[in-house]
Amino acid sequence: MPRIAPPLVPDTAPFSEEQRAWLNGFVAGLIAPDVAAAAGVAAPAPEPEEEIAWHDPTIPLDERMKLAEGRPLPLRLMAAMAQQDCGQCGYDCRKYAAAIASGQETRLNLCAPGEKPTARALKTLVEGAGAAPAPAAEAAPAAAPKKSAKPLGYARENPVEAKFVSRRRLNKADSEKSTYHIEFDLSESGLDYVVGDSFGVFPSNDPELVDQVIAAIHAPDDFPIADKTLREVLMHEIALGAAPDALFELISYMVGGERRKLAKALAKGDDPDGDAKTLDVLAALEKFPGIRPDPEAFVESLEPLQPRLYSISSSPKTAPGRLTLTVDHVRYLIGERVRKGVASSWLAERIMPGAGFKAYVQKAHNFALPADGSTPIVMCGPGTGIAPFRAFMHERVASGANGDMWLFFGHQRRAADFFYEEEIEDFQARGALKKLSLAWSRDGEEKTYVQDRMREEAEELLAWFERGAHFYICGDAKRMAADVERAIVDIFEEGKKIERKEAQAIVAEMKKAGRYQADVY
Repeated sequence: MPRIAPPLVPDTAPFSEEQRAWLNGFVAGLIAPDVAAAAGVAAPAPEPEEEIAWHDPTIPLDERMKLAEGRPLPLRLMAAMAQQDCGQCGYDCRKYAAAIASGQETRLNLCAPGEKPTARALKTLVEGAGAAPAPAAEAAPAAAPKKSAKPLGYARENPVEAKFVSRRRLNKADSEKSTYHIEFDLSESGLDYVVGDSFGVFPSNDPELVDQVIAAIHAPDDFPIADKTLREVLMHEIALGAAPDALFELISYMVGGERRKLAKALAKGDDPDGDAKTLDVLAALEKFPGIRPDPEAFVESLEPLQPRLYSISSSPKTAPGRLTLTVDHVRYLIGERVRKGVASSWLAERIMPGAGFKAYVQKAHNFALPADGSTPIVMCGPGTGIAPFRAFMHERVASGANGDMWLFFGHQRRAADFFYEEEIEDFQARGALKKLSLAWSRDGEEKTYVQDRMREEAEELLAWFERGAHFYICGDAKRMAADVERAIVDIFEEGKKIERKEAQAIVAEMKKAGRYQADVY
């Protein structure tokens, strides 16, 4: 007698019978194919490519949502995400959507690149389906962390301790940027990795910012929150970046008149004063001066501090027990206050050599060297996008791979911003790096970018593709990666003298075959 497969979506979930049946198959296929097979649940056929046309990080959120209109809930949830498959949420975009739709995941704020717009869109979709999202208190740091089936140290839910070793600035003194080569010791962590993986770090907030926030709510820094103080919680467990809607909801209960109308408007996602995008937690408090929220209610209105993922820039073959990152120190001015990136400032300024911290390795989503070491590779990584390709080059040389390598690298000025220049020149001198193409945006009268260099060298690039080269890109998803892909399509269209749709189909086929891989953010 055949076994009846248990439903993966509970009968109590707020869906119709048709929705529940669809979700059972969808979740079985995406989240637990091995369980589905054992239980006899048939996984649904993959969605045709045209059905997920929104899976493109360059498409604005409102356009993605229109493309997904009328689709089942998991696909609409997926459309609300940033489409980067970056893994920062612990899933890829489609699996995160399926986990939310099935009720297995209640946290709606895990899409770091999507930020507040994605969290707001997810909340609207979940509420529209009749399932209320977890209350703010449930998402607060006091809540028990979600368990992971992944081994210790390979998921954000079960990190291990690593040690900070050192930092050194990669730019010269006259650069407009501050970029650091950061080194860590993994020897006691039990972690290992392969090139292409990412490293997740759990940073702490800037103490000066924490003290300003505490002063703004007129609370003592030692106010008890569970078994910690208010300052400890704000330092290590609470995000102080973009002010969440729940904070404005809390503020609306504490003010009156026009200020209440303003707070309620901000809580709904409106922007009456044209400054909503600039309002971090401190700026939100300063916009409504004089309020004195209960510290516990204040903390519950905020979001948990999320780990940050960085592309690994080292190879375990050349640096056993060590791991390196290439990190831009993010700083920018809004009004009279310098805003700083949470993790980049922690890594660039505050963490001291020998200090331990929580970390994990995020296994790559379809971003790895070819199994055959003789396969040519073309790498495009401007700025900190060089990180995984430094790892690739070290890995290939250490493993004796003989496939040709071509690197496209760019930044502002060659004299100040040529990261790992000596290493790269050494790879060239040894014949390991066959070709190097450089693009500097501030060295001439006209700005030159990596995609410009590609067009200039289109004939040779096309020849590399024709002999089976794999193409890799790392960097900004919304602009650079899209510009580079357009350049590749142009090269096929013009070089092969074919229609544009045919050229786009070639690039799409390269992606399906694993010959065009991206690590974008």
